[in-house]
Amino acid sequence: MDTEYKHKLGSPLFKKSKAVIVLSGGMDSSTLLYDLIQKWEMFPISFNYKQRHKIELEYAKKTAKKLGLVHKVIDISNVNQVMEGSSLTRKDIEVPEGHYEEENMKLTVVPNRNMIMLSIATAYAVSIDARTVFFGAHAGDHAVYPDCRQDFIDKLTQVTQIANYVPVKIKAPYINLTKGQIAAIGKTLKVDYSLTHTCYKGQIIACGKCGACQERLEAFQFAKHIDPLKYVSKIKLEKKHETLRQEN
Repeated sequence: MDTEYKHKLGSPLFKKSKAVIVLSGGMDSSTLLYDLIQKWEMFPISFNYKQRHKIELEYAKKTAKKLGLVHKVIDISNVNQVMEGSSLTRKDIEVPEGHYEEENMKLTVVPNRNMIMLSIATAYAVSIDARTVFFGAHAGDHAVYPDCRQDFIDKLTQVTQIANYVPVKIKAPYINLTKGQIAAIGKTLKVDYSLTHTCYKGQIIACGKCGACQERLEAFQFAKHIDPLKYVSKIKLEKKHETLRQEN
């Protein structure tokens, strides 16, 4: 663990409660982990659901290791066969390019994904006597992903409060923040973004064209922060007209 984190976590002023976080390996959940670790005893959990971009799991492992945390990676790849219709779980469906708000980005919706992962994360929380499960949903997800909306979180929390003898709350602290605002928080927290990966195409060198890449690039530009991820090509957000320009 880095000395700066060890110093903060070792302070007698901090009496931390346990919490589980769904850590994808992307910038949102990684930033949230850095944010929460200041006050919580964190237990990150990640999922292999045979996603096209499972390279992100290697980055989740690296972030957890850097922070000195016990990290669980759960193999639910068999579930892939009943998660049809998504470009993230089917190789014969091309990952759409463009901004998240575009209609074709619905092809990246994985049926019931967050319900499944948060349910397992809740079981993990119960087993370690943690009362909270965090995940990194943010404002940019609302347009495309129903399971990243406040209504979903509220309803699921009602269930996780009564599903076990140990009541568990589901929380998404960044639900009303844009990715740019998250990047700004990460800049302040000195998040090591070289240990995060975002591209939905799962390329080692990110494509720069899928919705995930575009939103990440916009976020770093908004935060005036350097993105250490390498891209095949990059887009820029025009400040004056807020339109995208492709740079090859």
